[in-house]
Amino acid sequence: MTEGIPMTDSTPAERLHAALEHPDASARLEAALAAGTRPDDSYVVELVARCAVESDFFVRDMLTWALTRHDPSRAVEVLLPEVRSEIPQARSQALHTLSKIGDPIAFSVITPAVLRDPHPEVARAAWRTASGLVPEGAQESLADELATQFGRGDHDTQRSLSRAFATIGFRAEGAIEQAIVSPYDVISAHARATAAVMGDPDTDFAEAAVEARRVVAKRALPKD
Repeated sequence: MTEGIPMTDSTPAERLHAALEHPDASARLEAALAAGTRPDDSYVVELVARCAVESDFFVRDMLTWALTRHDPSRAVEVLLPEVRSEIPQARSQALHTLSKIGDPIAFSVITPAVLRDPHPEVARAAWRTASGLVPEGAQESLADELATQFGRGDHDTQRSLSRAFATIGFRAEGAIEQAIVSPYDVISAHARATAAVMGDPDTDFAEAAVEARRVVAKRALPKD
């Protein structure tokens, strides 16, 4: 018997499906843990499908862990179509899991539309995954695309974008410098904060953002 997945006359995948639909989140967590502890190729589809609808953060995290324990090529094969799902959570969780697996092929499905996804959670997952998997020679073009998102969203969203630029590294500097001189204050301030964090990794993003807004605000003051 696989602990967490009840034994019946059904197939292993069917038993996992049933266990992942249990009303108790702790039971679902146990089922996902069991699926990762004793991988079975038939589990992959069930794990990915559950990612799209699972309401509990810790269970979703365990689902991702379980998928990383399976054959990477099989997991990636099932995850890639999820990036184009109509369900935002399916998209974000698929991107998150792909980043954990680390297969470079995942970069091919992160299109400009994915990077500009209207749902913040999806966009943040796309930025993290793309910046971590970007192939050599594509860093500048990715940075140019990410630069279209400067100034977007709340503090957490902006910090996520800045971290993506930091992951890309020095090849992103050109895109950041162009954004710094933007006439739009929110874009310029976010780019300045990003440059500050990249220049000194110990800099707190919140502090950098406050200072950047102060500097940008001075642009509107009359010159002596």
